Amino acid sequence: MIRRFQFEAEIYESLSCVPMQARRKLDALGLKIGLAQWQRLGRGERLMICHAPAETQEERDALRVFVEETTMARAGSPPKELSEQARGEASPPSSPPSILVANARQFGVELDQEKWNRLDEDQRYALVKLGAKERPSHNLPSALREFFPAQG
Repeated sequence: MIRRFQFEAEIYESLSCVPMQARRKLDALGLKIGLAQWQRLGRGERLMICHAPAETQEERDALRVFVEETTMARAGSPPKELSEQARGEASPPSSPPSILVANARQFGVELDQEKWNRLDEDQRYALVKLGAKERPSHNLPSALREFFPAQG
């Protein structure tokens, strides 16, 4: 089962983009599927990547083979290998990155350690992916409202 966030609800209908939880799995596998590669996959293949278990090393190994073989067959090119640093991004930091704090503040959310501690790993990952860069994603405000409804 895939965790679904409200801020990307439209993605789950078409799977036209890689949902956040699938991105987290791919980061943990050390793979990046480009949007064009993702869109060349069949709906069943996209669903498989989204819903496949990836908790144990055996599950991650099986999913990695599936992703590599499927993208080669459908897109004609393998997924990109991620650096060790990028793989590590599958596990969000224990403190909010300062750039994320600054970006959240722009949208009316004071993201401090206490609020960060209340988030689960999936929520932290999503916020880092959406807002820990100079130009935050257009989805950051929606995610902040979802995770901090009283402030966003």
